Amino acid sequence: MANISAPAKPDEVKQPERPKLLQIMGPGLITGASDDDPSGIATYSQAGAQYGFDLAWVMVFSLPLMCAIQEISARIGRVTGRGLAGNLSRHYPKPLLWTLVSLLVAANTINLGADLGAMAAALKLLVGGPVLAFVAAFAVVTATLEVFLRYSRYVSVLKWLTLSLFAYVGVAFVVHIPWSTVGRDLVVPNIRFKADYLTVVVAILGTTISPYLFFWQAEEEVEEVQERPDAKPLERAPEQAKSEFRRIRWDTYIGMGFSNLVALFIIFSTAATLHAHGVTDIQTSSQAAQALRPIAGPFVFLIFAAGIIGTGLLAVPVLAGSAAFAVGEAAGWHVGLARPFHRAKAFYAAIAAFTLIGALLNFTPIDPIKALFWSAVINGVVAVPVMVMMMHLSSHRAAMGEFKLHWGLKIVGWLATIVMALAAVGMIATMGQASG
Repeated sequence: MANISAPAKPDEVKQPERPKLLQIMGPGLITGASDDDPSGIATYSQAGAQYGFDLAWVMVFSLPLMCAIQEISARIGRVTGRGLAGNLSRHYPKPLLWTLVSLLVAANTINLGADLGAMAAALKLLVGGPVLAFVAAFAVVTATLEVFLRYSRYVSVLKWLTLSLFAYVGVAFVVHIPWSTVGRDLVVPNIRFKADYLTVVVAILGTTISPYLFFWQAEEEVEEVQERPDAKPLERAPEQAKSEFRRIRWDTYIGMGFSNLVALFIIFSTAATLHAHGVTDIQTSSQAAQALRPIAGPFVFLIFAAGIIGTGLLAVPVLAGSAAFAVGEAAGWHVGLARPFHRAKAFYAAIAAFTLIGALLNFTPIDPIKALFWSAVINGVVAVPVMVMMMHLSSHRAAMGEFKLHWGLKIVGWLATIVMALAAVGMIATMGQASG
């Protein structure tokens, strides 16, 4: 009789499967990819067109700062089981919280509207047709998917959309790039202390390290906890900390590295084509695509324009979702993309409302370029106090318990905060020239 139980033996010694790459990749990958939205593409295209390869060093410099601050965001969400706004509401005055949330919502909505407009303009370049109709269609599609598609399936859609960023890697290998010049400019950058140069540096930093990314990644860690039956906030399940922090680090560093690599390739491509042919004034991503057609050929134009649409489909729900998460947690609503619609009606209504308002901006006389400029200014203003509060929260036992930041991450996190503070000062100092 004792031998009857023998078949169960393999189960007893079976080792747990090592997580596959796509299982490890989640909030960090999606957050990083959404950073290369159509508005970001416009900024990187302008950098390459105006200054050639001279500004590529900014992406290398910003990578460890971006990785650190996004890992800290993720840790806050995973340890506490609450997003940034939920944690800020527990430790800081409500008026300060609502001021920051209101500014975040304003910046996100403007950015969202600009991205919808860029996607519509890119589609018109590819197939022709009415831009405003395309804006409305993109808004309806992205909002509907975010509100009604189950979270696990929706996340898988977003993961696949990150592949659209490879379009810009492909462009860089189609056009001729002088890699020796690129290497020299990365190692020995040609830094210029002039207002227009510093304005573009600030714009790149503001596009790369942006508040909506902090809120989104923290909330997505909370969503992962709610979606996985075996997962709990680390303050309640400290035994999960080692494996979860390792996953967060890999996910974040690969996601941010991918994001910055794509941004580098956009700078390389526009530097080797537009800048080399004297085209130095690019204000939108669709302008960059259109300018590439006669210089780099129809194939490069097609890839670049299609990439704008793909990245927009990824970024628009992240912008709307991060704003809705911030408002919902500040107001004490039930929030979460993993929740069914009837259990988080206000949260989902906020997602739809922010998407609608962003779309409607395209139907007004508001200049999208000036709107984006002010969105960047607002983001620069919001990023610094949010980062200061994040660093304070994550470094104190009252908020993080035994999982407060170790010294290495703390040093890089504070360095990122100081850099963004200097960038915000620089933005304000040069905003007269930039807005003119």
